[in-house]
Amino acid sequence: MARLRYGIIGCGMMGQEHIRNIALLEAAEVAALFEPDPAMLAQARALVPGATVHDGLHALLADPNLDALVIASPNDCHLDQLEQVAATRPLPVLVEKPLFTNPADLPRLEAFRAHYPAPVWVAMEYRYMPPVAALAEQAAGVTGGIRMLTLREHRFPFLDKVGGWNLHTARTGGTLVEKCCHFFDLMRFLLADEPVRVMASGGQAVNRLTEADVWDHAYVIVDFSGGARAMLDLCMFAEGSEYQEEITAVGAQGKIQALVPGPGRFWPPALGPAPQPRLIVSPRMPKGPVARDIPVPDTLLEAGDHNGATYFQHQRFVDVVRGAATPEVGFEDGMRAVKMGLAAQLSATEGRAVTLDLPIRRDAAPLAAMGAR
Repeated sequence: MARLRYGIIGCGMMGQEHIRNIALLEAAEVAALFEPDPAMLAQARALVPGATVHDGLHALLADPNLDALVIASPNDCHLDQLEQVAATRPLPVLVEKPLFTNPADLPRLEAFRAHYPAPVWVAMEYRYMPPVAALAEQAAGVTGGIRMLTLREHRFPFLDKVGGWNLHTARTGGTLVEKCCHFFDLMRFLLADEPVRVMASGGQAVNRLTEADVWDHAYVIVDFSGGARAMLDLCMFAEGSEYQEEITAVGAQGKIQALVPGPGRFWPPALGPAPQPRLIVSPRMPKGPVARDIPVPDTLLEAGDHNGATYFQHQRFVDVVRGAATPEVGFEDGMRAVKMGLAAQLSATEGRAVTLDLPIRRDAAPLAAMGAR
C-alpha cells in the first residue's frame, strides 16, 4: 500500500512535532512544507530534507502529490487557511486547536462545515495521552458514572514562539481558548455530555506582566446537563510540579486518576529519571488505591511534548485519510471546545455565570449562538 503524503502548513514548534511523529509512521510521510519564518523553515527542512518547500499556501495546495494536510499555524490563521483549502483543494485536514478564536467567526465556520466535502480532524492531543486514554476506558466501570471531574494543569509559562504571537489575546482567543480548549474537550469526552453553565475566575499574576496580556492562571467550573460537574485548575507558573496534568474522576463507586508528567526535556537531570505516567484506581469498598505506571516508549517522548499522544492521534488520522474511519475529534468537537473557552473568558472578565445555549444531543442541530443569562 502506498504511503500517504502530507503537506504541513506551519512548521513552528507544533508543526515540527507533527513532522517528527509522522516520520514514525510506516503508512505516511511528509512531502511538502509551507512556513514563512526562515528559522522555523530551516529546522523543519532538517527534519525532512526530501520534502518540497513551497513559498505560499496556494503553491502547496497546487502540489499534485499530496493526500492530506496538517495545519499547525498560529491560532488566528486556522479559519482563513481552512477556507482557502476549501476553495482550492479540499483534502482531508488535521487542524491544530483551537479551531477559531473569535465568536464573530461562527457563521464562517458553519458555512465551511456545511460545504466541505473531506474529513476534518481537530487536533486535541490530550485525549491520546496514554494515562488519559486509560482513564477514559476505565472511568465508567470504576466510578459507576462520573459525577465530579477535576482537571489540573500546573505547568511552565507560554513558550517563546515566532513574533510572540501566542502572548496576545487578539491572536490566540485568550488563554482559556488557546490553552484550555484541550481540557474543555476532555470534559465533554469523558462525561459524554454537554455543558449548560460556566463559571470562571482568572487573570495574569506572574508571567510577562509588561509584554503580554494572556492570563497565567484560572479556575473554571462547568455544570453539565446530566448533573455532573467539572473543574479546571490552571496555573502556568508551577513548572516545579512533579506531574503537569492530574485528572480525577469520581462517582458513587470510586475514584480514578491519571497523572501525566510534563515534557521530559524540562525535567532537571539532577533529580534522576523523570516521573512515569500513572493511573490510580481508588474504590470506595474495599478501600485501597491501586496504582500502576503507564510507560511511554522513549521514541515517542523524543518526538514531542505530549507523552506520545501526537503519534497515537496520527495513527488514527491515517485511517481517516484512507477512508477506513471517521474523525474521532470532529469539527463539532472543535467548535464546542472553543465556545466553552470563550464562555469561561467572558465569565471571568464580567464576574458572572454564563449559560451555554447548546443542543444537548450529540447528533443535534448545529451550534446555537453563545448566550448569557
